[in-house]
Amino acid sequence: MEGKPPTTKGRGAKLIEAIRKAQEIRPGKEPSEASTSEPPPPKPRGRAALLQKLVEAKHKQPIGIEPCAGTSATSISESERVTPETETRVSRLAESLAASTISTPCSYLGSSGSSVNITANYIRLSVEAERGVFEYDLRFEPQIDSKGLRVRILNMHMPKMGGVKVFDGGSCLYLPIKLPEVITIFTSQHPNDDHSVTMIVTFKKKKRLGECIHLYNVLFKRIMNALMFTRVGRNHFDPHHSHMIPQHKLEVLPGYCIAVDEYEGGVMLCLDTQHRVLRTQSVYDVLCDLRLTCKERFKEAAFKSLIGSCILTRYNNKTYKIDEILWDITPKNTFKTQTGEDISYIHYYKKQHDIDIKDINQPLLLNKVTRKKAGSSDKEDFYICLVPELCFMTGLTDEMRSDFKVMKDVAQYTRVTPNQRLKAMMQYIKNVRNNPQSHKILGEWGLKLEDGSIDLQARVLSPETIIFGGNNEAISDKADWNNVVCKYSCLGPVDLKRWVIFYTARDTNYARDFAQNMCRLTGPMGINVNKPELHELRDDRTNSYIEAINAVVSADIQVLVFICPTSRDDRYAAIKRKCCTSIPIATQVINSRTLSNPQKVRSITQKIALQINCKLGGTLWMVRFPVKTWMVIGIDVYHSQGNKSVCGFVGSLNENFTRWFSITIFQERELGNQLKVAFAKLLERFHEINGTFPQKIIIFRDGVGDGQLAHCRDYEVAQFEECLKKYELDNTKICMVVVQKRINTRLFLKSRDGLENPPPGTIMDSQITRRNWYDFFLVPQNVRQGTVTPSHYVVVYDACQIKPDHMQMLAYKLCHLYYNWPGTIRVPAPCQYAHKLAQLVGIHIRSEPSNKLMDRLYYL
Repeated sequence: MEGKPPTTKGRGAKLIEAIRKAQEIRPGKEPSEASTSEPPPPKPRGRAALLQKLVEAKHKQPIGIEPCAGTSATSISESERVTPETETRVSRLAESLAASTISTPCSYLGSSGSSVNITANYIRLSVEAERGVFEYDLRFEPQIDSKGLRVRILNMHMPKMGGVKVFDGGSCLYLPIKLPEVITIFTSQHPNDDHSVTMIVTFKKKKRLGECIHLYNVLFKRIMNALMFTRVGRNHFDPHHSHMIPQHKLEVLPGYCIAVDEYEGGVMLCLDTQHRVLRTQSVYDVLCDLRLTCKERFKEAAFKSLIGSCILTRYNNKTYKIDEILWDITPKNTFKTQTGEDISYIHYYKKQHDIDIKDINQPLLLNKVTRKKAGSSDKEDFYICLVPELCFMTGLTDEMRSDFKVMKDVAQYTRVTPNQRLKAMMQYIKNVRNNPQSHKILGEWGLKLEDGSIDLQARVLSPETIIFGGNNEAISDKADWNNVVCKYSCLGPVDLKRWVIFYTARDTNYARDFAQNMCRLTGPMGINVNKPELHELRDDRTNSYIEAINAVVSADIQVLVFICPTSRDDRYAAIKRKCCTSIPIATQVINSRTLSNPQKVRSITQKIALQINCKLGGTLWMVRFPVKTWMVIGIDVYHSQGNKSVCGFVGSLNENFTRWFSITIFQERELGNQLKVAFAKLLERFHEINGTFPQKIIIFRDGVGDGQLAHCRDYEVAQFEECLKKYELDNTKICMVVVQKRINTRLFLKSRDGLENPPPGTIMDSQITRRNWYDFFLVPQNVRQGTVTPSHYVVVYDACQIKPDHMQMLAYKLCHLYYNWPGTIRVPAPCQYAHKLAQLVGIHIRSEPSNKLMDRLYYL
């Protein structure tokens, strides 16, 4: 109840009772008269022993520093200045002190494969002896409500407590040193009047290194500021050493991504080299260019080019997302400041940033931010208006990404080798030690950075055998079988008996050559292809394609091939929407430019033939899985701008994991509640084909961040378990694994020539793995340029009790089964299939695909 102190229990309660009765003895009475029948209290241990020391400290002389003028500091011996209520509270607090429970790190160690020596972009953190983070409880007598006053009074006494602190403004104080006494009392005058204020500092505990992660991250952000780095987004960049690419109007900022966390091997700093690509064009320049090139559809073109873009304001180095263009509002309009003053945008930027806005008639940009209200869980929308000429575009456009020259020039600065990354790490350590301010920040808290990156022992799994049709096999140490994929027959070929090619008059030759090559080149792959029906379109309008589809489609046509003269999203979306919903049929859209190079047309035609074979339900290759009645599922979510999110749900239908069942789910957020519907359909289809239900189901979940791991486990797994109960599948067990691609961990193989990328199949499952999760890192693919990024697997739920070796080998094997690439990919194949499915439906189709396509990979 409110106002009633919590009841103490155990030895502490008995000792407090004994002390209370001892204090009730009046002068002139013998102690024996007070309680002759009371047995002596037991010898205190643990918390009670600590409390006894506090009581004994009352009778000792104060130990401390000479007080400054106007203030005084004492130990608990001067308790007469403290009210009885405060003494009771302090006693309860002291009695409840206990060392925090240190959980044992989770270990998910495997043993398969050969050992290799590697290093990673992690640097160990250590703390000097007798230093650390000491937590104190801070109270004032009389009570002070103002946060500013509490900080002022605390600062008056900080010279006696080392001068360094972290204070939240409430009751929690952190110091890098331990004070001599458990309870230290300071007195001083109130800053606003003459009455005395008592500040009571009570030691609570020495925090474990792993409990100070937030504090250490704050310290390293201060260090980045001391090193003159500028924060852009989440990372820190060096604007003084930027690389200009004037021919493309681009600027590349070098920088670092830093994060301190506790891992299985202790507290470490993850340090990775980062680059931020900026465009020297402002949003105002983009609007001016669009006004010249798209006069009639200017606003529509501006909306398409700018909405959703990330921009940078150089006057404060902050990034924003453009949510709307306010055509009716200009810098001449006014807004209310926090003080209630009306001021125009022109005068605001001149007053606050000394910037003169040149075009006073330009429209403003709107950024919408949703934040929690202070002291409440409710959310509130905040709107920020930005001036286009002060906003600079960031990142690369789709047109730039498709330009080989642009990407080649950018890659000169952004594609960093392992040796260059190590050099950047060593330079960072050197800068921190040589910079007086950063050295002071670490020294105040007793922190020390190790001299280099951490040394690790990893394992490399054996290369997988790729099995094709006709008992053909291939093994590659580089996890690449591109040279044999077109020589060997497919594992499950589907003959192409009737198919149609649509083309315009300008692409007639390309269409005829493609038809001949399809018939000629597919024989070695085991696919028999008949001559197609050639259908010339009257023009390139989208309606012409739709009308042609309606005119020729019939039940026995297997696939429609479209050779388009240009790449247009609206045309592509119309074709896919038509052929995936109202007329379910496999489609292949080809840009005629890809067929224009005679030297590459052979390999391109072969790859298209393999892709069409998959879309018709065929299989290309497989690897051996020593399991039966297992099912693997891949889940990924595509977030569209302003519309519902689309979840791709792909599950296996056979024991070789070569047939897949694909479902889409429309939902409001990343973690939805419609998974059990899709899961039920998959179970029924699996039972229909195999005559039994799966015994073990392994779910690979993509797109979940660190902050959503527990929610994913508790929220999504419950849906799968509920579905199993509905079908009364008590013997079917579930395992959910989150796959993370966007991570900052880098692994480097040690060699004679320095560092290089580790080979495919490299497993790292200790030291740099999470302390509280079962997880491991896997490098599945071979990377020749730059630095490879491993994939991070976190086992959030495991009722199957799968051994670490088996889970790691399963993940690696599944990386071989993505049929759109003759090699391994970064994530298991069902995750990539789910990604492609969600992306196709979310961007182009925007409605539920036909059920007739569920057992085909129509989205490749």
